[in-house]
This record gives sequence, C-alpha cells and structure tokens, in this order.
Amino acid sequence: MLKRIICSILVLLIFSCEKNNTNPNIVIILADDLGYGDLSSYGSKTINTINLDRMAAEGVKLTSYYAAQPVCSASRAAILTGSYPNRIGISNAFGPNSKTGINYNELTLAEMLKANGYSTGIFGKWHLGSSKKYFPTKHGFDEFYGILYSNDMWRWHPESPQSYPEDLLLYRNEDPIQEIIDQSDLTKDITSESIDFIIKNKENPFFLYIAHPQPHVPLFVSKNFENKTGNGLYADVITEIDFSVGRIINSLEENGLSDNTIIIFTSDNGPWLSYGDHSGSPGIYREGKGTTWEGGVRVPSIIKFPGRLKPNIIDEPIMAIDWMPTIANITKSKLSKNKIDGKDIWPLLSGETNKSPHEKLYFYYRVNELHSIRMNDWKIHFARSYRSLNGKNGGSDGIPVKYEMNQLIKNELYNLKEDPEEKHNVYDEFPEIASKMEELGEKARTELGDNLTGFKGKENRKSGK
Repeated sequence: MLKRIICSILVLLIFSCEKNNTNPNIVIILADDLGYGDLSSYGSKTINTINLDRMAAEGVKLTSYYAAQPVCSASRAAILTGSYPNRIGISNAFGPNSKTGINYNELTLAEMLKANGYSTGIFGKWHLGSSKKYFPTKHGFDEFYGILYSNDMWRWHPESPQSYPEDLLLYRNEDPIQEIIDQSDLTKDITSESIDFIIKNKENPFFLYIAHPQPHVPLFVSKNFENKTGNGLYADVITEIDFSVGRIINSLEENGLSDNTIIIFTSDNGPWLSYGDHSGSPGIYREGKGTTWEGGVRVPSIIKFPGRLKPNIIDEPIMAIDWMPTIANITKSKLSKNKIDGKDIWPLLSGETNKSPHEKLYFYYRVNELHSIRMNDWKIHFARSYRSLNGKNGGSDGIPVKYEMNQLIKNELYNLKEDPEEKHNVYDEFPEIASKMEELGEKARTELGDNLTGFKGKENRKSGK
C-alpha cells in the first residue's frame, strides 16, 4: 500500500514538472507601417490604444527597438531568420510578379519551432515570395490565412488602381479562396482566424504569427470602427488593431494560456509620411519609412510574458534580428547552422543585465546599401541620397505628396542620447568616434557588401530563384 502511495506521488510530481516545463506558446503581432508615435503608450495624443497600453504596463516596453530595414519584405525576413536581410539577399519589397523569395536554405522561426513540436500558423501578410515554392506553408507554417504581398498591390486600389493590375487574393494555406474587392474586414477576419488557431492548438505549444496588412495604405476599417475615434481614418485603423490585440489576449486568458505565452507586438518599419491625414507618426524622430533616420527604423515593441518578465522600460538598442535567438533560448530550440546576426536578448528582457548584447547595429536600405550604424549612443549616417518631405505636410484624402530626394554629401554623426531627433551633426567635434564608426562601416561592407562602394561582400546568401 505504501509503495503504491509513493508511486502515485512520484507520478504526480513528474506530471507537475512536465507541465511546468512545457514550452511556452509564442505570439508575434506585427503591424505594417505603424510609427513610433502611433500608440498612446509611446506618446500619441490622438489615438488611445488601451489594450497595447495595458500590455506595455504589464510587460516590457522597448524604446530603442529597431526594424532591420525600413521596408516590408526585408524587415520581415529579419524577424523570421535572425539575419540582416541583405545577408540573405533580400532588400526592398517583393512585387506580385517577383521571381524570387526567401531561400529554402534559410531556417525560419516557424521551421525551428516546428522541429521542436510546435504547431505553426501565419495570419495576415506574408510578403516573402508569391510563387508557390515561397509560400509560408513551404517554410515551416502549418497554416496560412491571408495575402501574399502588400495591400496596395491591388487593382481595386481607390487612389491608384493603374499601378498594379493584379488581383489581390485571399489564401487559405496554398489555395486562393476569393479575390479581395473590399479590405474592410481584413483586420477583423485575421483576428478571428487567429483565435480559432489558438483554440484548436491550446493543448500543445504553438507559434502564432499575426501580420496585419494595416496601417499600410490604403486604409480600411470594419463597420464597427468607422469614425470610431473622431480623429480620422488612420486613428480608427490603429484603434481596430488595438482592439484586435485585446481579442487575442482575452482568448489566451479564456483558454488558460496567458501565463505560458509570450506575446510580442511591433511594427515592420516606420510610417509613411507622404499621405498626410492617412499617415502615421514617427513621434519626435526624423523622417519615416524608406529611410534609416530614426523615424524610419525605430518602432514600438512590447513584450508580455506573465510570471517570467516583470514590468519594465528598456532603452537599450536591440533589433528585429534578435527574436529568433531569443526564442530559441526560451524554447530550447535548435538555431540555424547558417550564420545569423541576432543576439539572445533574454538576459536584457528579464533584468539579468541592463546592457544590450550589441556593440553596433547596421542599417541597410535599397539594394544592399549601408546607410548608417548605431554604436551605443552614437549613430553615423554615410553619404547617400534619401527621400524627404523637407518640412512639407503630407497629402489628404489618401493622395500622397511626392517625396524629394536629398543628398547627404558627406558622413554625419549624431549623439542619440543628447539629440534623439538627429538635428545636430557633431562629426567634426568627435573625430575619434567618427573614425571608429567608419572603420566598422568598412568591415560591414567587406562582409555584407555595399553596392554604393562596389564591395560585393563575402558571406551574402542569395534569395531564392
């Protein structure tokens, strides 16, 4: 009898340990073109993001988090591979008829987690190749519901239908289920499909990647959010995304999954500025999407992991390339054999350290052009052309104002701690800092390449063909 009791206790202890050691669920929610200043927890005075604000209050709020490039496909590639996108041959944004996509040789976050027993699903925008061999289901995702590229690449575009004559199709897995004529319900439907995925997989670990097509223009909201805020369509769109985040959090709580789920919310790059009242806000930061000034690459990022992460605000510089190695650590998953650039930021998130693991971060744009480097509080911008509104207001009614091209004649240096708005070039005042960062630039060009200077790079891996 005593032996049976002891055995029963041991079984319960083993079961309890297994339950406590269950790998956490991973939820990444990615907005498209949402700016640093678009959430009330990040300073917005016109948009009240109550669910994201609650998430920021209960979790870790990052204030120096960077997209890897200020453009769609490249920034998404970085999240899913842990590599600088130019290292793996991806830059700019793939079009509907692109012949290339993410290479089969790259291990994605979904493939890494699937190999560790996770169910995997993507709901929303993919944008890493639109030929069948590049579909999400070919790169580690069990389920896909959404669109293959940006919502403006669409023959029903209300402002410029002539730009893209292609159909924008809504897919389930590898099959198109309808042509999208009206995008009003996309945010709502993507959220509902995501909740179904949560419920279906609540008994086993899952990776849920929600990649909202909004607030990329053209902007759409469902009927319940039309004129919801009284502050314009853009504010309505962000409010619906915030409501969507609330729905996801509620679903996790209702299914008893909240304590064992890490939720990450962020944006793929800074906001369009040329659309005026249809545009987002970079907050105090300079320029926006399509530039590596702070407004183009510094975006909101909030992480919630109840019981594992204490509420905190972290201002150390980290980047989208860091999610893959961090999640590998949390889930005890095997990283890619390919060289990756991201670092495990769990010690920073958990408070074990107060320093970023990065000595420097590189910012590329266009076809493999090194535009800038951040090192500690310093940021150097290399001579190049970049787009700007040059102080002009954006357009109205969804019609953009044209950007102008500015030329940076020589390298410029900024101290982001003293001058986060990048207004005061101190290159001549700190020649030793400038010289050290220029040396870092030469090393980056040797390894990763730079079409501006003719360096091909030694370790670049090609996108698929």
